[in-house]
Amino acid sequence: MAQEGTTRVDSWLWAVRLFKTRSAATAACRSGHVRVNGERVKAAQGVRIGDEIRIRISGFDRIVVARRLLVKRVGADVAAECYTDNTPPPPPKSELALLPVRDRGAGRPTKRDRREIERLRGERE
Repeated sequence: MAQEGTTRVDSWLWAVRLFKTRSAATAACRSGHVRVNGERVKAAQGVRIGDEIRIRISGFDRIVVARRLLVKRVGADVAAECYTDNTPPPPPKSELALLPVRDRGAGRPTKRDRREIERLRGERE
């Protein structure tokens, strides 16, 4: 366990059990879903104690602050002590139900369909 200096962000995310595999954490960094102190980072970027890490997982941001640095994966109870979770509560299911869902096999939306979807979402008038 590392206590001083920095640790790779992908390794830290895996060690504190925010991702199941280190390769999944690396892929999330590579695709731009991980931000440290508001900036997109590569997998080898260092994490320090006190850094705010934002992770985009299934459409929602998870916000954690590093309290302790780890290199090796640890048990869930120890991992929970290594970060502070500042993630806001998820939106109620009633708001999620408002998103339009296309029927399976309906194909790609036409231009008219796309405009109607945008009107429902409030993106277009």
